[in-house]
Amino acid sequence: MEPIRVLIADDHAPFREGLRALLRSEGDIETVGEAATGREAIARVADLQPDVILMDLHMPDGNGIEATHSILASSPHISILVLTMFEDDDSVFAALQAGARGYLLKGALKAEILRAIRGVSQGEAIFGPTIAKRLMSYFAMLKPSAPLPAPPAQAFPELTEREQEILALIAQHLTNSEITERLVLSPKTVRNHVSNIFSKLQVATRAQAIIRAREAGWGT
Repeated sequence: MEPIRVLIADDHAPFREGLRALLRSEGDIETVGEAATGREAIARVADLQPDVILMDLHMPDGNGIEATHSILASSPHISILVLTMFEDDDSVFAALQAGARGYLLKGALKAEILRAIRGVSQGEAIFGPTIAKRLMSYFAMLKPSAPLPAPPAQAFPELTEREQEILALIAQHLTNSEITERLVLSPKTVRNHVSNIFSKLQVATRAQAIIRAREAGWGT
């Protein structure tokens, strides 16, 4: 199996060195490059085409949000995992709207960072505990006072029956592994279905797919 190719984008050299040391010890993860600014991250991606980018949000010469927008516009297959000190709502939701597939704080445990890298590389949405609580609170606030009507039978006619089934499970926040177990499918089959769903719905992340499904009345 090919190693997960990672680009580290952070303006603090000691922090980048710490991440390099952490990833160096993992046989299935390879650091292919670094960037100290948003603009440099965009330029390095064009040359390196990593699988995952560890993206700080506040960097000089183009911040992480702007870099995420630009990178995913030309390379939507790349998974961006935000790794930052900022946990305010504006930063979290700006990163998700830009297309980030995960959001961790810099105080995260080493095992948590490694698990997140592997998860987002497989199409999962990964959030640290603090960020997950913020997202749960946000969706709870959106819950209407009256029950929503049942979703139309063909809310997403462009999806196959199996893809609709998987989207419904994604809307319930099930991971690919959990969907694999629930539907008794191979991990590769589930990944392919998820990729097809994202393409047909024209979304880049799991969070965006969940929002689309919830707008149709699924997963509430």
